Amino acid sequence: MPCMKKIFTIGLLMCGAFISKAQDIHFSQFYETAILRNPALMGTFNGDYKIGVVYRSQWSSISKPFETGVVSAETRVPVKGQSGDYFTVGLLSYYDQAGSIDLKTVAIYPAINFTKYLGDGSRTYITAGFTGGFVQRSFDPGKMTTNSQYINGIWLNTNPTGETFTNTHLSNWDMGVGIAINSAAADERLTYYAGLSSYHFTRPKESFDENNQLIRLEMKWNVAAGFSYRLTDQYGIQFHANYQRQGVYNEFIAGGLIGWKRITNNEADPSLSLYAGVFYRVADAAIPTLKVDYKKMSITASYDFTTSKLRPANNGDGGFEISVMHSGLFNNAKYERARTLCPKPW
Repeated sequence: MPCMKKIFTIGLLMCGAFISKAQDIHFSQFYETAILRNPALMGTFNGDYKIGVVYRSQWSSISKPFETGVVSAETRVPVKGQSGDYFTVGLLSYYDQAGSIDLKTVAIYPAINFTKYLGDGSRTYITAGFTGGFVQRSFDPGKMTTNSQYINGIWLNTNPTGETFTNTHLSNWDMGVGIAINSAAADERLTYYAGLSSYHFTRPKESFDENNQLIRLEMKWNVAAGFSYRLTDQYGIQFHANYQRQGVYNEFIAGGLIGWKRITNNEADPSLSLYAGVFYRVADAAIPTLKVDYKKMSITASYDFTTSKLRPANNGDGGFEISVMHSGLFNNAKYERARTLCPKPW
């Protein structure tokens, strides 16, 4: 029985490895990684600039943890001072390490979008965005185990793997585009956004075999939407949803947060806000989430509780994720109009 459990676990991990190779990385806090979700969603935040980090670790109970880290920055640049239009420029870089053979991915994605203010009294904006990135993958063949190393069911690391690799590194260029709309009601009690994006137009090569040109990354389509609603001066709710399809794989995640903020003399800039809620990734995980905003800092922590067929192997334990964001204002009058008009969450 212990042997069968080991084989079952290894099989699940192999499936996970193939899925992660066929799909992009993903986060439970998807709303904090705009460039990977839709470059047109950059710039939808309080303040003139935003910088942050996201870290995720999963499957530590059944294997070497799959770890992913992101560093990002974005800022708005107003156009013609009083028009309400603006550009947003941003940069996102991530590092991902998967499984016992250290399948690593390092990527950097600069991005830009242009936002047009419609001037309709409801503070509505239309945005078009673009990102182009460089991605490098590698693995360590010395950490692989193969059938050739098993003799009568016993693994011997002195036996040759029977595999020959001429290339353990892979590099490619990538690109994505998106459009989005975001708006606020006249009284600003309700704000919302929606967007559509697509990635991997170049269909980057995914095989480490230099002679194999057939294995390529599938195009990805992403639909995003969300809203925030101020119930009272102290309480509000947020909702975020994201659907993506890549080849034969698809993922839908949605959920919300209930928020409370401490009222101060400067109501526009409360010193403390607390949020709690839950998200659900369909057929995969339930994700309780806590968030704290203190002055210019925002810290969010979440945990994936597995609900899929992987549950018997990991006892329901999935992935831990934490993000730290910092946003602020520039001491420059030219930013004032875009800052005033831009829809912002409660």
